[in-house]
Amino acid sequence: MNFFNYINGEWVPSINGETFQNLNPANNTDVIGNFPQSTAEDIDKAVKAASKAMKQWKNIPAPKRGDIIRKAGDIFARRQQELAEIMTREMGKTITETRGDIQEAIDTCYYGATEARRLFGYTAPSELTNKMNLSIRTPIGVCGIITAWNFPIAVPSWKIIPALICGNTVVLKPSEESPHSANIFAEILEEAGLPKGVFNVVHGASVAGSALVEHPEVKVVGFTGSTATGKKIAGRCGELNKKCSLEMGGKNVQIVLEDANMELAIDGVLWGAFGTTGQRCTATSRLILQDTIYDDFINKLLTRATKLIVGPGNDNNTNVGPVINEKQLNKIHEYVRIGREEGALCVLGGDREFKDELGLGTFYKPTIFIDVTPSMRIFKEEIFGPVLSVIKVSTFEEAIEVANDCEYGLSSSIYTKDVNKAIAAVHQLETGISYINAPTIGAEAHMPFGGVKGTGNGHREGGWTAYEIFSEWKTIYIDYSDTLQRAQIDNY
Repeated sequence: MNFFNYINGEWVPSINGETFQNLNPANNTDVIGNFPQSTAEDIDKAVKAASKAMKQWKNIPAPKRGDIIRKAGDIFARRQQELAEIMTREMGKTITETRGDIQEAIDTCYYGATEARRLFGYTAPSELTNKMNLSIRTPIGVCGIITAWNFPIAVPSWKIIPALICGNTVVLKPSEESPHSANIFAEILEEAGLPKGVFNVVHGASVAGSALVEHPEVKVVGFTGSTATGKKIAGRCGELNKKCSLEMGGKNVQIVLEDANMELAIDGVLWGAFGTTGQRCTATSRLILQDTIYDDFINKLLTRATKLIVGPGNDNNTNVGPVINEKQLNKIHEYVRIGREEGALCVLGGDREFKDELGLGTFYKPTIFIDVTPSMRIFKEEIFGPVLSVIKVSTFEEAIEVANDCEYGLSSSIYTKDVNKAIAAVHQLETGISYINAPTIGAEAHMPFGGVKGTGNGHREGGWTAYEIFSEWKTIYIDYSDTLQRAQIDNY
């Protein structure tokens, strides 16, 4: 089946006619379809359509824009199961997780619809008589959105919905690994009544992504992906004087202290490390255990982890789906080799899963390393797969020190019944998100999402903070004194 770009309300092939295949990671013989391998010309066409549509869209009252987004949320809800099945087929997550992915977009739409009535400005007293000061938020222009494959509806919604609510137009360049979901997004916004050209989808690889960043009419770039790529985008946006928001890598940590509810902590690490096959920027890839519970916790964790079922995401019995593709599977396996070479002990998994029909897909066994030290690469570098590294510490203070010795700073978690230590951890852990007695995954749509260090560039998606990314402040002074008044001069 052939799929197309969505430009100015029309489904069109790439100008050069070239395509790429999208494969089911659970069964590489299942070809989902052929998608356009777009070039800079296709990007230019989409950006020009978005620029033209901006003239109308920005003048529609924000609450009216919100009405369209609310309808989109209704359509996402109506099509939730259908879309979950489409998403599972193209990127592998279990149906339970892909339904959650769609639910996040539903939540974001409904939240965005209400934010359309809360694009508040500020008023402030003037230092001069018969004068007033106020500020309003205004749209910026065409937004270039580049997203990853692992949350192909939820993560784009964090960027697209606030951008549209603020009065901007959008060109989305989705990942080549989950392009079908982006087309569904376009279908839903069109059905909701979004005018032509306001939202556009251009498929392709790095050529299309680079062209989107470089285009002079693109004023904002929103990116989710690797830290290496994000840094390049940030550098180029700096040179071009463009605003950019980056959500990049993570190496997230769960700390378990000796007074923790052990079964709850095991529930948390299993979900955090092996949910989405470890393919989340917030996945739990580091586990820090206090020495007094270390052996007991490891034994219980292994007992539970050996029961995890690896299989296709559309099987209701599956706990761990496939890795996205062969390249990523090989990267994961190379890190497992490195971990063994560094002296860590692999006590679970550590190899590809070929059982029965799983050999047709890219499945990797849930993997756990113990006897890990803080200097090991598997403890420091992002693997983006079902690999957990476990380390032993003596004290709370040591746990915090080890956790913070990391170039990333997205999500952290601590399990303890000591409220003093829990609150101290929240303040001391160098991450943008912290959980107490919960896993490192589980962000909610109405709260800020993002990290520090190598994880981001200071912006926060989700919640009210996303609207800061996609709007500009305009300050307004109104002088009704009928005389020339010079601030800082005539008032003193």
